[in-house]
Amino acid sequence: MAVKKLRVHIENTRKKSGISNVTPELWEAACARHRALARQLDVTLGWNGDILDSALANAVAVIGVPAARDHLARRAPHLRWVHATSTGIDSLLPLGWLPRGVAFTNNSGAHGVKAEQYMTMAYNLLNSHMAAILSNQQRRVWKELFSPSISGKTAVVVGLGDLGEAAARAAKKIGLKVIGVRRSAQKSRYADKVVSYKQLDRVLPQADFVALAVPLTAETRGMINTKRLALLKPTAGVINIGRGPVVDLKALAARLRSGKLGGAVLDVVEPEPLPAASPLWATPNLIITPHISCDDGEHYIDITLDLWFANLARFFAGKTLHHRIDRKLGY
Repeated sequence: MAVKKLRVHIENTRKKSGISNVTPELWEAACARHRALARQLDVTLGWNGDILDSALANAVAVIGVPAARDHLARRAPHLRWVHATSTGIDSLLPLGWLPRGVAFTNNSGAHGVKAEQYMTMAYNLLNSHMAAILSNQQRRVWKELFSPSISGKTAVVVGLGDLGEAAARAAKKIGLKVIGVRRSAQKSRYADKVVSYKQLDRVLPQADFVALAVPLTAETRGMINTKRLALLKPTAGVINIGRGPVVDLKALAARLRSGKLGGAVLDVVEPEPLPAASPLWATPNLIITPHISCDDGEHYIDITLDLWFANLARFFAGKTLHHRIDRKLGY
């Protein structure tokens, strides 16, 4: 007798970067790495909703959050699990569209290796005055800007999830002291000390670098504002690999223009893409990268699918899924 297989639908969108889409070739490669689990699946793969409604009629799990999410309980009566192929889910909140009883997971764990490499670069860029050096190069100005050794300085890492732990690991490997900041003061193996969000103002004056790696929530929106920027040393640097609205960008730019902040590296801004007319482009001592810090440009979907298959084993075993999002809290 034929064994009934789990119906899975993979939803892609051509609006996203190509590295975020699951192509047939990438799916087949993942199945070859996870043969026993893959044999238990019946999979459909769609683009921009082309087969979405017919696929949802029988789907138990969906990889990739569909753009059309209305009436999912009716359209997907067998649905039990939706997986987002990104870690940040702020654009999907609130989760009122998610049918009750359906698990929702994000892609936490897929970004740590690349984020650690980026953060190593960012700490060193700020410490070596590279933004000013590059500006001088464009203006054909020869100016000796000497920098101290980075070892022994302090990084305040706000957020200690996948990205925050990557920022902390990078800091420790280059000799920085790490103060972690999270919702609770729960210890982290990568931080010398951990405090809660309520104590952020107490530790900011100690920072040579502030690394922001928090999701965008009501609690973190505008977290780094004019008041908190004023708490920083004038030589300090700010790095944001979380979400743009976590920082008051106008206040940050004003601080940089006044010379009261050493520099900043922003991988995330608001809005994205950053308009050509934005004054941020011309802000001194600021390096902007286009939201590319944490995604492996060659293996992102490979990593994503390996994490999904690991969770699939838990799903079949009736265990709680890793990286499940609380529908009420949004994280």
